[in-house]
Amino acid sequence: MTLFVCYPKCSTCKKAAQWLTGKGIDCVSRDIRLDRPSLEELSRWQELSGLPMKKFFNTSGQQYKALGLKDRLPTMSRQEQLELLSSDGMLVKRPILVREDTVLVGFRESAWEQALL
Repeated sequence: MTLFVCYPKCSTCKKAAQWLTGKGIDCVSRDIRLDRPSLEELSRWQELSGLPMKKFFNTSGQQYKALGLKDRLPTMSRQEQLELLSSDGMLVKRPILVREDTVLVGFRESAWEQALL
């Protein structure tokens, strides 16, 4: 099963969903605001992705800026960052595509093509 974690109003998420449909990739969609990722999911996804924790933060979001995370993240532990991400889906970068052994964060068509096709 392929999980597509998104915010339906996000233009990048819409573009990614269209791309997936166009490539015939079936996904289960999950609204990040209504069903935010758990701490355990985020931890597993981060490990599978091989990306640094910072890549899981929506750095252009209002919450990120309001909480002053640009300055706070470098001094926070991984556990603190995971707790923060799991507390508010809007802090999480999206879309996230989760497959058995692959996690893609954010939509970059070339990276998705390379990983999925």
